[in-house]
Amino acid sequence: MLHKTSLETSYRDHLRVTADAVEAALDRVLPAPTGHHAVVAEAMRYAALGGGKRLRPFLVLETARMLGGDMDHAMTVGCALECLHVYSLVHDDLPCMDDDDLRRGKPTVHRRYDEAIAVLAGDGLLTHAFELMASEGAHIDPAIRARLVLELARASGTNGMIGGQVVDITVAENERDTALITQLQAMKTGALIRFATKAGGLISGAQPHDIAALDRYSDALGLAFQIRDDILDVEGDAALVGKAVGKDADLGKATFVSLLGLDGAKEKARQLGETARAALAPYGEKAQALVGTVDFVLERQH
Repeated sequence: MLHKTSLETSYRDHLRVTADAVEAALDRVLPAPTGHHAVVAEAMRYAALGGGKRLRPFLVLETARMLGGDMDHAMTVGCALECLHVYSLVHDDLPCMDDDDLRRGKPTVHRRYDEAIAVLAGDGLLTHAFELMASEGAHIDPAIRARLVLELARASGTNGMIGGQVVDITVAENERDTALITQLQAMKTGALIRFATKAGGLISGAQPHDIAALDRYSDALGLAFQIRDDILDVEGDAALVGKAVGKDADLGKATFVSLLGLDGAKEKARQLGETARAALAPYGEKAQALVGTVDFVLERQH
């Protein structure tokens, strides 16, 4: 037990140190507030800095580390992905979407500024993500950069994150079953997690069998992440989660918890964790950080 606790502490320390490094890198690459349009850069920085697990850039960095990739390239790619992820959060929080007042423990962007600036800040983060991904900081090979841009567009577009969000706001709750919710979350949440590991592989010269293993890992991890979100909405502490909890039940929303029960959802998440770990077995100790991410996702409190 002491050994396990030590490993868990070591992983969380590593995650925190990486999050701090990503924070510093984002501070460098985000636009500085200047001119008459300074407010949009201020809002972009407000949204992107000062909090967050930075799980997606962590996955990019640790996949690249496992496969021997360039860590400077991985950091640029991770920052681009985080910009895109934060844009999605800014827009998801808007009154026309989830109508949330808190994100990462502080007022959402439309509460801190206004709705128009929140929309534009999200747009700014989205376009800045692709600017970073297309830059030489992401990779020296223009073919790899083009592939990264293509894959990110697919993961975040109408057949990925945006499509998942559309399903979430248009399909009636009484029409949802576990198969639909699994598909929805694979698009809405899982697509960017899958991109994170694939991107780490692409900048590291990964072979097709590596990409296939990373896809199996990230598909299971992404779904487990969402199930844990559903669980936290039921039994989480708002002070730890950093946003309101209990909203799903109040809205009568179909979730893995409402369909499978709390114990059933926890068991499903556990099974997905085993699938994710098995996908990384061929990499042995090199995959330690990515394996640790599975435990983090299954046990996180925020």
